[in-house]
Amino acid sequence: MTEKYAIGVDYGTESGRAVLVALSDGRELEEHVTPYPHGVIDNKLPVSGIKLDHEWALQHPGDYIEVLKKSVPAVLKKSGVAPQDVIGVGIDFTACTMLPIDANGDPLSFHPELQDNPHSWVKLWKHHAAQKEANQLNEIASERGEAFLSRYGGKISSEWMIAKAWQILNEAPDIYDKADKFVEAADWVVSKMTKTFVRNSCTAGYKAMWHKQEGYPDKEFFRALDPGLADLTDTKLKGKVEPLGSKAGVLSEEMAAFTGLCAGTSIAVGNVDAHASVPAIGVVSPGKMVMAMGTSICHMLLGTEEKDIEGMCGVVEDGIIPGYYGYEAGQSAVGDIFAWYVKEGVPAYVLETAEKEGMNVHQWLEKEASKYKPGETGLLALDWWNGNRSVLVDTQLSGLLIGATLQTKPEEIYRALLESTAFGTRKIIEAFHSNGISVDELYACGGLPQKNKLLMQIYADVTNRTITLADSKHTPAVGAAMFGAVAAGKQNGGFSTIVEAANKMARVKEEKIIPIPKNVEVYERLFREYEKLHDYFGRGQNNIMKELKSLRENVPI
Repeated sequence: MTEKYAIGVDYGTESGRAVLVALSDGRELEEHVTPYPHGVIDNKLPVSGIKLDHEWALQHPGDYIEVLKKSVPAVLKKSGVAPQDVIGVGIDFTACTMLPIDANGDPLSFHPELQDNPHSWVKLWKHHAAQKEANQLNEIASERGEAFLSRYGGKISSEWMIAKAWQILNEAPDIYDKADKFVEAADWVVSKMTKTFVRNSCTAGYKAMWHKQEGYPDKEFFRALDPGLADLTDTKLKGKVEPLGSKAGVLSEEMAAFTGLCAGTSIAVGNVDAHASVPAIGVVSPGKMVMAMGTSICHMLLGTEEKDIEGMCGVVEDGIIPGYYGYEAGQSAVGDIFAWYVKEGVPAYVLETAEKEGMNVHQWLEKEASKYKPGETGLLALDWWNGNRSVLVDTQLSGLLIGATLQTKPEEIYRALLESTAFGTRKIIEAFHSNGISVDELYACGGLPQKNKLLMQIYADVTNRTITLADSKHTPAVGAAMFGAVAAGKQNGGFSTIVEAANKMARVKEEKIIPIPKNVEVYERLFREYEKLHDYFGRGQNNIMKELKSLRENVPI
């Protein structure tokens, strides 16, 4: 019998990647990356050059189609696999990455008369300019005693669908009126592939306050926010919500011509990048937290019941693996923090020395930072350089480094930043564990675990938990491909369920990261100090971070 394959397309923050995967054992035959031509738009709009305000992060929807046009044909060509042997395609996306579209399914930013309005563009997941709306939403929901709020840890994030939609209504009512729908980028790309629009249950549940049993919050709640939002769910959020693994449709003739795949190939409903990683790393039961580690971290966990956890991004029935409640939490910046420090904070001699030793700056800093024992730097940091997602859910918080002296070296600061992100993860673990959701083991996937051994040892030591690593650099794409194979179905050479697919295709490394007892002991002391800073600056005792942001944003012209 001829080997069958699926393609997973992973849409990240800076680029999109297609990975061709064998269904027999999860082997990754080929992968191809397409950088987004417009990248992250956070300074000024393309063409017009219109300046964007603080906390804006947009993208060009056309960049997503470029990924399909370039990366999918590339993996087919490089692998030599026949298109007819590719039975399914799945995509995953950063979320909430949303855009307004017209009745024909075209982004409003494609309309020449609207492209100079920033609100007509894609709002990337890390667009934080809707914080005012998020604050009001949380205040009103709390005052009304809305039951849905507890499912999201007590706060709805400015990164999510409703806050972003409300910002459009407040700041660009003409764009709001012209939009036929507000959609996740994942659902939009799938609609372009299939000419059929459906919403996926993962983003609807985690990012748009949809509930499998109850649907969206009622109209009275939205009317309490703003009368203009009263019909939001019936109009701008209309569209059938389909569960993960469902077939959204089949590849259209037009997209088949672009991609080199066969028309009629099964296309799965969209998914979130981190969530697609869970079955790809073989986690299909409770007690195992999956950390999708890259520019940020998404923490995912399965449970058998719905519980309220402080700061969780959401709990969604069947949201990750059918049959379980999927819990999500996260850190808004991890790899982004290390990248920022390397770009903006490292002296020239470090760059020169790293180059002489044949290393990149991250590698050199990791090597030097590894020479220090826990606590030896005398430094402690808070990991809020892009706000806090969990457990405080506050994008107005910022970073902190304490303990620096005139003798502090760059590698010491680098190590303190690595440690700070591990402390942030432990804070999330403790929130789950103390509320009866077991976290016994950690699983890690994404770019960071492959690149930084010191980081992973620090995480094991800080959390005092064994870490299993994915045997793939492209776990989200592999997971997306698995869902594509489920959408195709067993009768076409795929799988009946995602658990069946995981049993065949998931791969992890044999080597595990084990906590070092003497390091655990020191980090226990450091974590208690981290907690004091966490609560002092994060729970309202000292609002200096917000005051500084306010001063920056209100400097007289």
